[in-house]
Amino acid sequence: MAGMMLANSLLLPPQPSILLPVSSSSRTRSSRSSIRRALVMVKASSSSEPPDSVSVFTAPPGFKPPEPKRFAVKPGKLLDVLGAAIGVLLRFGTGVFVSGYSASFVSKDVIPADQYALRIGGITVKETSKLGPRPQKPIEIYEFEGCPFCRKKLQVREMVTVLDLDILYYPCPRGSPNFRPMVNQMGGKQQFPYMVDPNTGVSMYESDGIIKYLSEKYGDGTVPLSLSLGPLTAIAAALATIGRLGKGNLYTPAKLPPKPLVFWAYEGSPFCKLVREVLVELELPHIQRSCARGSPKRQELLMKAGHFQVPYLEDPNTGVNMFESAEIIEYLKQTYAA
Repeated sequence: MAGMMLANSLLLPPQPSILLPVSSSSRTRSSRSSIRRALVMVKASSSSEPPDSVSVFTAPPGFKPPEPKRFAVKPGKLLDVLGAAIGVLLRFGTGVFVSGYSASFVSKDVIPADQYALRIGGITVKETSKLGPRPQKPIEIYEFEGCPFCRKKLQVREMVTVLDLDILYYPCPRGSPNFRPMVNQMGGKQQFPYMVDPNTGVSMYESDGIIKYLSEKYGDGTVPLSLSLGPLTAIAAALATIGRLGKGNLYTPAKLPPKPLVFWAYEGSPFCKLVREVLVELELPHIQRSCARGSPKRQELLMKAGHFQVPYLEDPNTGVNMFESAEIIEYLKQTYAA
């Protein structure tokens, strides 16, 4: 893998002071904050390229973004999609709808053709929601997808979807060289998920605490029943991993891009889950723009791309924008895998 040095100003936006619960020492806080300002180095022992060189990313040769095909499954990928869908069923659809979701049948003339609506045949469904305050900057979460023993991370992602929040994810798969060590430096221990809210300066471990904080700060303080059943919630979350056990768990050597990718998705979509597994395995930072049912961002994506469908990937490092999960996965591997 080519050596690469990235300035923090490109990948990690300036951060306010971080509250570190593990120590009150100003010296300790200063050393941990310096990690975020440090240069990130990705090296390969077999690379002959100088360590201070910076890679330039381009789309794979002959690459052409595919046309979106609604609910289409690429040949040979049906079992992957079904495996990813198991989690949605076992989690009772949590992560499919945003807070305060409601739907009503309306005449097709009520909603203009250039406005998002659920249209099935001649039926038009108007979807609405009730969202809380919006953070000015994306909340940052350090975590990884496939840990079979810590599925409470799934509950945090579901809460993010319910609240319709945009999140800057720093993937931390096992064996990854960049963001996993940073969590230890910032918070004092290597535990996931780890959340940093640049809007308030708050940082914390523990899924239950993160869910409560997000609900109170960016919602109405209510935690969905499916996320508050204690052991039953944990068991359901663990069973939800069966179909994709181990995926998104281990690091695949990759080249770190200078800018985070933008990933339009939501937790309840099996197609989005398949892409997210690869984003995590390749340790690719990405801003996830949550757009579950009832999200106003569905209209935003429709206006941007001329079509609504997720997953949708925007790569500012290559200029590529594309639909279709299987093709996105192939693109990510061809572009960033070492």
